[in-house]
Amino acid sequence: MGKKLVAYFSATGTTKHVAEMLAEAAGADLYEIAPKVPYTKADLDWMNKKSRSSVEMNDKTIRPEIQANDAKIDQYDEILIGFPIWWYVAPTIINTFLEAYDFSGKKIVLFATSGGSGFGNAVRELQPSAPKATIQEGKLLNHTNKQELEQWVKTL
Repeated sequence: MGKKLVAYFSATGTTKHVAEMLAEAAGADLYEIAPKVPYTKADLDWMNKKSRSSVEMNDKTIRPEIQANDAKIDQYDEILIGFPIWWYVAPTIINTFLEAYDFSGKKIVLFATSGGSGFGNAVRELQPSAPKATIQEGKLLNHTNKQELEQWVKTL
């Protein structure tokens, strides 16, 4: 079994909490995908078509900057990447993260938190950002506990 990394983006703390539990359950290292400019509550107002998140999700070419590029991806065989679902897909900051590293030959398993939607086209929209990696849809981890996470990790 290879070394695992749990990398996550969390705008409000929900995904962070799940990622921390998942890293512990998987015996994995933890890495935060932090935006260079943190998202404010106004930035996340999906009802406002001019909010930062709305603008980013309406233009899939936008790549929000991340604070650091020090995830040391080459040290890991399997990377679990977590994020909140925005507009039925991953936020474009996940594309930024994938494009910042060489994921050739890596297995990437997605996990997400969501207020109501599923993964939608997340895998299809992320694959071009890591074309030489195997990306698979994992699991929505909205209301989960340590035992459920440990069981899920065994299936990966």
